[in-house]
Amino acid sequence: MTLRGPFLPAAAPKSGPAACCLGRYPRYRYSSLQERPVPQTSVVVHSDPEILGGTPVFVGTRVPVDVLFEYLEAGDPLDVFLDQFPSVTREQAVAAIDLGRAAVVAGARSA
Repeated sequence: MTLRGPFLPAAAPKSGPAACCLGRYPRYRYSSLQERPVPQTSVVVHSDPEILGGTPVFVGTRVPVDVLFEYLEAGDPLDVFLDQFPSVTREQAVAAIDLGRAAVVAGARSA
């Protein structure tokens, strides 16, 4: 795995079965966005000129939200991102993904 963004991990990433958290967290499946509530942006993402020059970060952290999407675009599982940035909770990361999904779906419906 190559490191992205301005951050370096505190420790080398784990590999193999130990890096995967399958089974530790319940998996939920939803057939549509109407069944799954979309979180408020202000609960997940925060932008402050005093924190990384106003770059949107996860609330309570200095981790830019863009870094999550860079990891996912590179094909890394969510657990790898969470291992590298332990200050971001699984709930925050999933909520950010849900916000992105809602934005894409809303944009497609308005076109």
